[in-house]
Amino acid sequence: MKAVRMHQYGGPEVLSYDDDVPDPVVGPDTVLIGTIATSVNPIDWKVRSGARQKDFPLTLPAILGRDVSGVVLAVGDQVRTFKPGDHVIAMADTTYAERVAVPEAQVAHLPDGVDPVDAAAIPLVVLTGDQLVRGATRVTAGQTIIVSGALGSVGRAAVHTALKLGAKVIVGVRGRQVAEAESLGAHAVLALDDDDAIAQLDAVDGVADTVGGAVAAKLLGKVRPGGRFGYASVLPEGAAKDSVEISRVFAQPDAVTLRAFADDIADGSFVLPVSRRMPLSEAADAHALLEKGGGGKVVLTV
Repeated sequence: MKAVRMHQYGGPEVLSYDDDVPDPVVGPDTVLIGTIATSVNPIDWKVRSGARQKDFPLTLPAILGRDVSGVVLAVGDQVRTFKPGDHVIAMADTTYAERVAVPEAQVAHLPDGVDPVDAAAIPLVVLTGDQLVRGATRVTAGQTIIVSGALGSVGRAAVHTALKLGAKVIVGVRGRQVAEAESLGAHAVLALDDDDAIAQLDAVDGVADTVGGAVAAKLLGKVRPGGRFGYASVLPEGAAKDSVEISRVFAQPDAVTLRAFADDIADGSFVLPVSRRMPLSEAADAHALLEKGGGGKVVLTV
């Protein structure tokens, strides 16, 4: 099959579009998906560059990618939920490829009304955002939470989950994004580059941080004693607060939550913008584009 592989660590140029890659093996409990599209996430280029080699070691040559949207081609003899021809999505591994074998428990049916190409943008980001809120902040109805980077894909998912849980949500964005952030339906909008605005905030019950760096350190200081701070990026050196529970989120597969988000996209109650669609063969170009920042969500079509 054809797939994009990295044969060494380095810049986008180490990604090659190979046409002699062995097909994945279908085990008794796995679903073989013919890929319609995958997507590019920041973790992809961080792994490719070697920056996250400690967290995500690879055996080279390696296929990157964590998202897949496609059609079931075959199933293992123990699979009961899916059949050939089903449209599905999943958070998986090695998805920059024409075919991906995924454990049945990680796969969700794609509901009608969701574009199967744009659906490739869904899995990793929505599960990260959801788990930042449910798992890390454990916010409950009536509590107050700040979601930083709320206009990003992970941030949008975190806001959506927090609102569904009944929390009071403050969305944090750059000052120039305040007007756009009003569309998220949160209770308040905070300009993260306005130190006075942050200083004037009352203490909150939790923070779901997708930004990291100095912003994360400032928001950590606004969490009440006994509150929780969840992050998906990197905390600055020395950021600590003894009275606050701090946890980093590495998204885990969750087919039930994945389907719930897909249903919300289908009925229009959740929006996940896709800024660009590119062929899988141009994965290196997509990495180069997105590493510059501000490129939005990119899906790769197969």
